[in-house]
Amino acid sequence: MSRMWPYLWYPVTMTLAIGGFAALLAAGAPTAVASYVPVFLAGIAIVGLERRFPEKSQWQPRAEDIRADVAFLAVTQVALPRALVLVAVVALSTWSHGRALIPIWPQQWPLGAQILVMLLIVDCVRYWLHRACHHYLKLWRLHEVHHSPELLYVLNVGRFHPLEQALHFLVDTLPFMLVGVGPDVIAGYFVVYSVNGFFQHCNIKIHYGWLNYLVGSAETHRWHHARDPKTAACNFGNTTIVWDLIFGTFHLPPRQTIEDIGILDKNYPRGFLGQMGAPFR
Repeated sequence: MSRMWPYLWYPVTMTLAIGGFAALLAAGAPTAVASYVPVFLAGIAIVGLERRFPEKSQWQPRAEDIRADVAFLAVTQVALPRALVLVAVVALSTWSHGRALIPIWPQQWPLGAQILVMLLIVDCVRYWLHRACHHYLKLWRLHEVHHSPELLYVLNVGRFHPLEQALHFLVDTLPFMLVGVGPDVIAGYFVVYSVNGFFQHCNIKIHYGWLNYLVGSAETHRWHHARDPKTAACNFGNTTIVWDLIFGTFHLPPRQTIEDIGILDKNYPRGFLGQMGAPFR
C-alpha cells in the first residue's frame, strides 16, 4: 500500500471533492457553499500531504514565500475574482439561464456532462492564451509573476497578477454567462479546476500513471515551470492535458524530474507589492 498511495492521492481527493459538491447541492445548500466547502477541505488535505510526503525538501516554503502567496490568494484569487464570481457571475448566470443572449448551451444535459463540456472548452481557450503568454512579451510580463517562485507548493496556485486574472475571466467565465450557463455548472467547474490546480502545484511525492495523459498533473506541470524557457514551453493545459497532446506540446520524459524552476531574472521582486508593479518596470 505504501507504493500505491502516491497513485491514489489525486483520484481519491478529486472524487471526494466532486462527491461533496454533488451531495451539498442535493441537500439544498447554496451554490457558493456547495463549491467552496469541498475546495477548502481539499486544500487542507493537500497541505497536510505536503508536510507528510514532500517531493523535494528544497521546495519547503520560507516565511516570505508564504506571506507573498497568502497575499496573492487573498487579493487576486479571493477578494478580486472569487468574490465577483460568487456574487456577480452566479447572479448574472442565474439571470441569463434560460434566456441567453446566444442560446446555444445544452441546458437540458445532465449537470456532469455540462461541466465536462465547459471544462474542455475553457481549457482549449486557456491553452492558447497560456501559449500566448509565453510568446508575447507584454503578456509574459504579466504571466512572469506566476513563474517567479523558485519552488512549487500548493499556495503557488494563486500567484497571478490581477490583470492576468482579468484576462482569465474574459475567456473562461464571461462567454459562458452570455450563452446561458447555469450557476451550478460554473460552480462545478470551479471545484474541479481548483482542486486540480492545488495538486498541479503541490510539493507531494505523487504519481498519476495514465492520468498524466488526461489531466494537467503535478508531474507534467513541474516541467512547465522549468527555469529554461525552452524546456518550459510545454504542458500549457490547466485542468486537462488533452490539448497539449493534440497540438504537440506534451512533455513528460520517463524517469526524469525537473530540478531548476523559476525565471531567468534572479533579481525579480519576491514580495507581493513588488510583483504587483514588476510587469510595468
